Amino acid sequence: MIIDTHCHLDDLRYSDDLDIVIEKAKKNGLLGFVIPGADIKDLKRAKSIAHKYPEVFYAAGVHPYNIKEYDEYILKEYLKDDKCIAVGECGLDYFRLPKLDSDKNEEKNNQKSIFKKQIELSFEFKKPLIVHIRDANLDSFEIIKSYGNFSQLGILHCFNASEMLLELAESGFYFGIGGVLTFKNAKKLVEVLPKIPLDKIVLETDAPYLTPHPYRGKRNEPLYTTLVAKKMAEILNLSYEKICDITTKNAKRVFKEFL
Repeated sequence: MIIDTHCHLDDLRYSDDLDIVIEKAKKNGLLGFVIPGADIKDLKRAKSIAHKYPEVFYAAGVHPYNIKEYDEYILKEYLKDDKCIAVGECGLDYFRLPKLDSDKNEEKNNQKSIFKKQIELSFEFKKPLIVHIRDANLDSFEIIKSYGNFSQLGILHCFNASEMLLELAESGFYFGIGGVLTFKNAKKLVEVLPKIPLDKIVLETDAPYLTPHPYRGKRNEPLYTTLVAKKMAEILNLSYEKICDITTKNAKRVFKEFL
């Protein structure tokens, strides 16, 4: 069995066939699905989907690209919902920083501030944290480490193969591995994967994005976690069944609702 710990099933690209997407995934061994919150405007749809399908849960949070929409009151209302099982995805993303240095610093500071607010929400509600990091390893690392150990755990979504970030395993973080592992240019991730403690790896798709080989260029979906698991089994010299067992137990440890 597999749990897709990060799939944007609230994306409109699933509006016509979501039933089929979920059913197909279940028939191929998927036990559960977690919809991350990235945009406050999408949370209503995520909540509706989670309440329609017993296997689907969601998180409430604001992606670093959407920090202008941050509304703590709204997030808290969603976090009170039993099917809202995490905070995020939140974090730092410096990939699209402004060209002017002064604007860059302002944007970085704004992202850091909103990230910290969401970390504090995860503590307040005792729910795990889903973290997005892109081109911001050091700042992300320092912020997370400043909070000490995360008793409610968390996931570094789409782990970017930073060896520095591996240290966060000691702070209660797990590492989300998705379709990027199957890419031809994923040499660094392939190299670092064996260094991640086995009890700290979870599977994800980031669907509809980052579709694994051989379906790159097409819409991603939770079913394709099976392709990630097969590639992971190959790299780690373990059976497919063992990878599914390990990663599902890990996901259950993070998201206790799947127990």
